[in-house]
Amino acid sequence: MTAPLPVTSHTTGPLKLTDQTNLLPFKKLVIVFSGLALCVAVSALDSVIIATALPTISASFNAGSVVSWVPSAYMLTSTSFQPLYGRLSDIFGRKAALCSAMVVFMIGSLLSGFSRSIIELIVCRGFAGAGGGGILSMAQIIISDVVSLRDRGKYQGIIGGVVALGYAIGPPVGGALSERVSWRWCFWVNLPLSLFAICAVLFVLPLKHVEGVGPLICFLMSSPRRKLLSIDYIGSGLTLVGSVLIILPLIWGCVKFPWNSPIVLAPLCSGVLVIFLFCCWEWKGASLPIIPMYIFKHVTVSGVYIAAFVNGFLYYSSIYYLPQLFQVALGYSPIRSGVFLLPVLISQSFASWIAGMTVSRTGRYRTIVYAGFSLGTIGCGYLSTVTQSTPRALLVFYMLLTGIGAGQTQQTTTVAVQASVSRKDMSVVTAVKNFVRLFGGTLSLAVGSTVINNSLRTTLSSLALTSSAITTIIDDPNILGPSTSTSQLSALGLSPSQAVYALTHGYTVGFKFVFILNACLAGAATVSSIFMIKHKELMRGDEQRLQAEARQVLEHGENGEKGVNKQLSFDSRDSETDNGAPAVDVEMGSMVSPAFHVDHGPSGC
Repeated sequence: MTAPLPVTSHTTGPLKLTDQTNLLPFKKLVIVFSGLALCVAVSALDSVIIATALPTISASFNAGSVVSWVPSAYMLTSTSFQPLYGRLSDIFGRKAALCSAMVVFMIGSLLSGFSRSIIELIVCRGFAGAGGGGILSMAQIIISDVVSLRDRGKYQGIIGGVVALGYAIGPPVGGALSERVSWRWCFWVNLPLSLFAICAVLFVLPLKHVEGVGPLICFLMSSPRRKLLSIDYIGSGLTLVGSVLIILPLIWGCVKFPWNSPIVLAPLCSGVLVIFLFCCWEWKGASLPIIPMYIFKHVTVSGVYIAAFVNGFLYYSSIYYLPQLFQVALGYSPIRSGVFLLPVLISQSFASWIAGMTVSRTGRYRTIVYAGFSLGTIGCGYLSTVTQSTPRALLVFYMLLTGIGAGQTQQTTTVAVQASVSRKDMSVVTAVKNFVRLFGGTLSLAVGSTVINNSLRTTLSSLALTSSAITTIIDDPNILGPSTSTSQLSALGLSPSQAVYALTHGYTVGFKFVFILNACLAGAATVSSIFMIKHKELMRGDEQRLQAEARQVLEHGENGEKGVNKQLSFDSRDSETDNGAPAVDVEMGSMVSPAFHVDHGPSGC
């Protein structure tokens, strides 16, 4: 049943990557999707709870100018480690990679709750992100293993429902914890659910064993050193360094240092150089690259990555900056701002599920992507017009448009990129797609923080305030809200009318510029999707055979899997060249004959 794909290790001999496709019957799929839903719920809860609590954290540490680094640090490490999880799951197996991600996330969340300074919190969130970034990617990779592309939308509703529930209860929970108890519990509240999710992964997911990582005795008798040496450590390091060097100056620009300052320009140029070196290394140097450069020869893959970047930029910009707009500019409490974020989150989950069902019924996904980005363009354009006097019903309508547009472009772009490559590249293109999406989200937080802070600083400077007063207000913009007393404003040299002016012409205008940028990006993504994302058939032709193999293994257990390995061959022409995708030599990334050599030996021991 399993078909190890040979990959050469220059120091320890050949390493075999196992084809982990395992198309399960309906009863098993429900169980598997329920387990994956728990893992995804952890990620969903964390993102919306922290987003709602961010203004409270900012006020607690007086860190308004750097508080965006709390989510940015998480997303930076999430982004950097994203491609690595795809390869780790190929080498050590899906279950081991997913459990590792969950454990790292739990440790980081636990430490974040004990942080005594904003620097400690940022570092701990960065550590948590190293695990949290792999959760969604691994869930999507496992889904691609157990469900055919065409049928995926039928079962996606299970995960979509749990995510919607997490989105529904997350903002009120985050607001209540930060307002009534402590913001620290926003990090600790996920720990019990994370532990339960790990148990579900260990005991529920019937995934294939990979070569050298079967039962414990097989693993101990094998050579884990060979697998550890096959990891692309240099590529992973270059990804992390390059991401930091690019994001850091974007946060500093015109907030801590001028744009033409060497402290801004030097890391930015260095980041571009590191990304160039990373591409060269992945192309020619890595024996098992975390991002094989040949995947970009598919125009649909490049088009999907552009769409994923914009989707991440819009999504994270909305969930992190809308609550701040509600609390600072509209004067909402943390609980009320959390509840008011629900239109975006619920509509997004519902639209994602409807899009998945539509793809399963029709086999078409391109029109859904176009429509989604078009709605996103309109919704973000409307959100850029929001002021303190905007009717709340109209604001909800704008958020619904934005959420529906984002939901239509999430699952459909994943299906599009997976349909464009062979099965052996599915884990890689899925992980890279999430890498690009998170990179867009990380940039959105950095750019949004820069735009809003610069707008507020310019307005405050026009009021002839001292530099210390300007810094104090930027660190805690809630000072400009209606709940601040006249004496507190006077201590900063502000009158109540000047505070209203700064709020209206500084803070709110900054949000306007952020959502104008979002609308422009969504429009660009609409155009690029039309010209670059091509239609691919979602049926590969070997689904019935793979389903029969999975059914036999479930009926006969481990012995059945070994028996299938001996009886059924893996036809490389069926799965490695579907949709016209040529086979690729994994060692050098070069194009080879579609009928490459496959070792048909049993997996595990």
